[in-house]
Amino acid sequence: MPCVADRVAQTVVKLAFEPIVEKIFLPDSYGYRPNKSAHDAISVTRRRCWEYDWVIEFDIKGLFDNIPHDLLMKAVRLHTQCKWTLLYIERWLKAPMVMPDGTIKPRDKGTPQGGVVSPVLSNLFLHYVFDKWMATNRKRNPWCRYADDGLVHCKSYTDAKAILVLLEQRFKECGLEQHPEKTKIVYCKDSKRKEDYPIKEFTFLGFTFCGRTAMSYQTKSIFTSFLPAVSKEALRAMRKQVKLQWKIHLRSEVSLDILAEMYNPVIRGWIQYYGKFYKTELSSLANYINMKIVRWARRKYKSLKIHKQKAYDWLVRVYNANPTMFEYWKLFKVC
Repeated sequence: MPCVADRVAQTVVKLAFEPIVEKIFLPDSYGYRPNKSAHDAISVTRRRCWEYDWVIEFDIKGLFDNIPHDLLMKAVRLHTQCKWTLLYIERWLKAPMVMPDGTIKPRDKGTPQGGVVSPVLSNLFLHYVFDKWMATNRKRNPWCRYADDGLVHCKSYTDAKAILVLLEQRFKECGLEQHPEKTKIVYCKDSKRKEDYPIKEFTFLGFTFCGRTAMSYQTKSIFTSFLPAVSKEALRAMRKQVKLQWKIHLRSEVSLDILAEMYNPVIRGWIQYYGKFYKTELSSLANYINMKIVRWARRKYKSLKIHKQKAYDWLVRVYNANPTMFEYWKLFKVC
C-alpha cells in the first residue's frame, strides 16, 4: 500500500496525466472517470437490453494484479514524453512487494494496490485491450465497461458465442484472463422474447437485470420488461450491516429520533444509489429495519415488551405522527 508521500506524488501525476488520456477514452468507458457514474452505465445498459436480445457479461480476473508492465508502459509512452511522469509511473509499477514473512517479491505486472494513479492506468490499458479493439472490430455490437466489469450486446446467440471466443483470445494476448464463473451469455427475456435459455439475468454494479413487472404509460397494461434493480447480494450486505454493525436493539439508551439522526446518512446513500432504478425492491430492507426498530422498542419500553404486535402498532403511530423521521419512510409506509 502506498504511503502518504506516495499518494501525494501519485495525485500530482494523475492531475498531469489524466487530462491527456481522458481525451482519447471512449464514451462507453465509465469507471473512475470525471463526470461519469455507475448510474450512467446502468441507464445505457437498460436501454440497450431493450434493443438487443443477448448480452455478454464479462469480468477480468485480477485486473489490477495482472496488467503487464511492458504493455502498460508502451501505452503510457504513446501519450506523454514527460520524463518525470514516465520515471515515477515506472517506479511505482516495479516497486517490490514486502510479504508477511518479510521477504521481498519483485513485480513485473500489476498496478499499485490502493494507488491513486492505478485507475487511470488500468483504464488506459483496457482502452487499447478492449475499448478500441471493440470499436474497430465489432462496430455493430455496443458495449459498456466499468473498470474490469463489462457488457457486450448482441442480436443473436450465435453472435454472442463468437464474440466471447474472440474476447478470450484478445485478453490472453494481452496477459489477462476472463473470470470463468462471472463471464457468461445472458438472454434478456421479456414479454416479447420467447426463446428458451437458462440464463436470464445478470448483475452489474450492484444491480440485477432480469424480467420484471412493468406498466405501460399509454395503455396502463401490465407486461414484463428487462429492468435493473438492487441485487440480492447488495440487499444481503445492507442487512448484514444493520444486524452486525448498527445493533439497533442494543441502543435503548437513545431516543428514536437520535437513532434516525445516526443512521439516516447511510440509509440516504443506499436509497440514492440503489433506489435510482426499480426502487420498490428496497421494500424488503425497509421492512427489515422496521423489525429492528420494533425489537428496540420492546427492549426500551416495558409496556411493549410482551406483545410484538403492540410494539408494531406503536411504530405505525410514530410513523403517522412523523412520516419523514427515517429516510426510507418517505418511500415506504409503515402500516
